[in-house]
Amino acid sequence: MAEYDIMELRKFVAPEFVFGAGAAMLAGQYAANLSVKKALIVTGPVLEGLGIPGQVADALTAEGVESVVFSDVTPNPRDHEVMTGAELYFREGCDAIVAVGGGSPMDCAKGIGIVCTNDQNILEFEGVDRVRHPGPPLICIPTTAGSAADISQFCIINDTTRKVKIAIVSKTMVPDVALIDPALTVSMDEELTAHTGLDALTHATEAFVSNASSAITDLNALEAVRLVHKHLLDAIHNPEDINARTGMMLASTYAGLAFSNAILGAVHAMAHGLGGLLDLPHGLCNAILLDHVIDFNFETAPDKFRQIGNALGADIPFSAPLDEIKETTLSAFRNLKLAAGVKVNLCELGMTPEDLPALAEKALADACMLTNPRQPTADEVIKIYEAAC
Repeated sequence: MAEYDIMELRKFVAPEFVFGAGAAMLAGQYAANLSVKKALIVTGPVLEGLGIPGQVADALTAEGVESVVFSDVTPNPRDHEVMTGAELYFREGCDAIVAVGGGSPMDCAKGIGIVCTNDQNILEFEGVDRVRHPGPPLICIPTTAGSAADISQFCIINDTTRKVKIAIVSKTMVPDVALIDPALTVSMDEELTAHTGLDALTHATEAFVSNASSAITDLNALEAVRLVHKHLLDAIHNPEDINARTGMMLASTYAGLAFSNAILGAVHAMAHGLGGLLDLPHGLCNAILLDHVIDFNFETAPDKFRQIGNALGADIPFSAPLDEIKETTLSAFRNLKLAAGVKVNLCELGMTPEDLPALAEKALADACMLTNPRQPTADEVIKIYEAAC
């Protein structure tokens, strides 16, 4: 039984989205519907090399929409990349943005949009509901199955001075439309497939136990977990399997609808500091931390964790002792993580004991920590980092 009151007021925000093979090629039609004259296509250099942004540009041209490409976006997009993209947007006379890529290009695109309409530095928007004016029309075309930035109200940007990834949360950044095309994810390699898939699992898990969860977000979160369990390993080992790719894209979408509204928790709050300090893949940080945070949070929602464990293939009865529920659920997460190839720890990736006090301070200040079901102290955050080492 859920621990929230189903009569309690809850809001749910989501963009219009089109899901299925070929969705990306509707970019021109949707841009024309939004009366766009010239779009800034925000993408990354690898995708540009694969020609996917070029195909999107052709779809725009076919509908009479001009475009210019901004591809200077790195993983964990930097504050200065956002500001450079905004300068190009103004210089080229753009009136809309089309994001093509994974979470990094889409977050950068959201950042560019709000900088352009609010005339502020991107770092000034850190936190919740600090964006006064919505960005220009935004069309998101995801090429990975995990970040769900295409349907969320989140934007994550690397503050290069403080060496931390900041969270900007505002419904003003929910895209106008997401064109979700599973066929675009076939080009992902095994490692990227694993990391982004485990990111989707983290989104769903944290949303399901969030103190802002609801009946609506719970449905999306739990189905996302089931889909990850069913399809992730097939997508990793059989990249051309379009059924597995579609299943993982659905998992990402469901998880995004859940976390965009229920928000996240300690895993993301702690991962943001790691990403800013060590420039590590976001999904990898989440995967390493996830089971350790579950261990810490378990006592707040044991039955919800039991349900997640069962969605990951366990068979835990409602009447099982709490210690059995906990260990079986943790085993389900750890087995999937290992099967997906995540075997490293944070120390092996460069985290040192000297980093821990600053990392804990940044995690506790992160907006995602507000909805973690159990509020940790700095010492408890440090212990979780140490457990993941």
